[in-house]
Amino acid sequence: MNIPFSRRRLMETSLLGGGAMLAGGLLPGIALAAEPIADTAAGKVRGATVDGIHVFKGIPYGASTAGANRFMPPQKPASWPGIRDALHLGPMAPQNPNSWSPALQALWPKPVGGDPEPISEDCLVLNVWTPGLADGRKRPVMVWIHGGGFNFGSDGPYPGLNLAKFGDVVVVGINHRLNVFGYLYLDQIGGAKYAASGNAGMLDIVASLEWVRDNIKAFGGDPGSVTIFGQSGGAAKVTTLMAMPAAKGLFHRAIAQSDYSGGIKAMPAAEATKLAQAIMAELGLKPDEADMLQQLPVERLIAAMNATKATTLQAPVLDGGALPRDPFDPDAPEVSANVPLLIGTTATETTSLLLMTGGGTDMFDLDEAGLKARIVALGHLEPAAADQLITLYRASYPKASPARIFFLITSDKVFRAPSIAIAERKAVQGKAPAYLYLWKWETPVLDGKFGAPHTIELPFIFHDVDNKTNSDTGGSPSRYKLQDEAAGAWVAFARTGNPNHKGLPHWPAYDAKTRATMIFDTPCKVENDPGKDERLAMSAAPGQ
Repeated sequence: MNIPFSRRRLMETSLLGGGAMLAGGLLPGIALAAEPIADTAAGKVRGATVDGIHVFKGIPYGASTAGANRFMPPQKPASWPGIRDALHLGPMAPQNPNSWSPALQALWPKPVGGDPEPISEDCLVLNVWTPGLADGRKRPVMVWIHGGGFNFGSDGPYPGLNLAKFGDVVVVGINHRLNVFGYLYLDQIGGAKYAASGNAGMLDIVASLEWVRDNIKAFGGDPGSVTIFGQSGGAAKVTTLMAMPAAKGLFHRAIAQSDYSGGIKAMPAAEATKLAQAIMAELGLKPDEADMLQQLPVERLIAAMNATKATTLQAPVLDGGALPRDPFDPDAPEVSANVPLLIGTTATETTSLLLMTGGGTDMFDLDEAGLKARIVALGHLEPAAADQLITLYRASYPKASPARIFFLITSDKVFRAPSIAIAERKAVQGKAPAYLYLWKWETPVLDGKFGAPHTIELPFIFHDVDNKTNSDTGGSPSRYKLQDEAAGAWVAFARTGNPNHKGLPHWPAYDAKTRATMIFDTPCKVENDPGKDERLAMSAAPGQ
């Protein structure tokens, strides 16, 4: 029996803290070279050069989304005379303040950010890191889409400098509308004017990709070689883009890190309408007063969102227009059939994620009874079914503690099972390859308590393992080799649609027969159908 969308979304987003917290901004104390200047369709921008990489921040790719533009498709930015400074991060989208829970902070130091980021509806901005400007090179472009579900986050914590330098690629990171500002579906309340309101945030991302198409050549990038990549909520945005007709042709490869079932199914229009009605009722508005929503202060909309718990349910909407079908249900979307996909998860996504979202440190001290109780509650299972699942995992991991069994089960259920389903459906389509990975390398901090948690791969993918503001990668020299292997795979995929490079074992494309999976660890290796019994159990579990 399927779990209703709203309950499934609540269960998933209670586990979704979103993306990692990498330090953003220019590093203090680094001398700047001559100021680089690039020409965009809206005007010239001035950046800075850091460690040989040209850095541009806060470039507008769209107009302000305030007032009459609220809930509307994005508009082009106004042009400017002269040269505009692009030296500081632009505004992040309106959202609740995001901080790690006290339980997690007690175990793991809270990350520190880089440049301060104001919050504003004038948030359609992007950042660019490039090794060269209009130098005749046609570098692959890697467009990063931040996590945070569809509710919070920004590009600021994800500097692309090291990745751009390592891979000789152009890295672009974007901000876009979130939560009620990006996904409040008003079409069935306010009429055709609001037809695209349930996917405004996704259309922002499309607009950013249009900016890349039209401008990235001036930054040394190839508009014909664009890879979108994202983690957690960013991964779900990636797979949603793969089903959007407006995004067709704007990207050529896709990478989804720690995707979940939000990347398979969108929110039904009827449920999205009920959510909008609840928010309007909370604000004291009648059904014919949808236009009033464009006039209210940001703070009132966020308060109404919180009061109705909409922040745990907001997602792209199956509106029949901007998003005409579910992203990967019942099959892979035809609109992106020729786009190769790289997808995977970490082994224990939920160790840090459950603490981020309010869980207590007692999860690390679970006994057998506590394990069973939590699995029953989370999976909506009968006790006998929970016993069978625990017994299965115990057989595969005989030395694991009850806590580690809990984290393995929840990680597989919420993240790995959906990601495998997406890879399967892409492979069956047969028009472009899918590559599947499982990140098993474990952080050594806190005596390995966290295992391979949500976001642990990001310092490696961004070629930035010494940056401890995301997640501490410890002190072992082996992490540098893994960094080269992982970032090398991402860059190779961005160049060719194939992640193989001389530093890795051969990584075959995924198919339903062999189910070849790259295991990122020290050393890396390929396994066929790792965790087969667990995969079969999860595919048969309720809600899958």
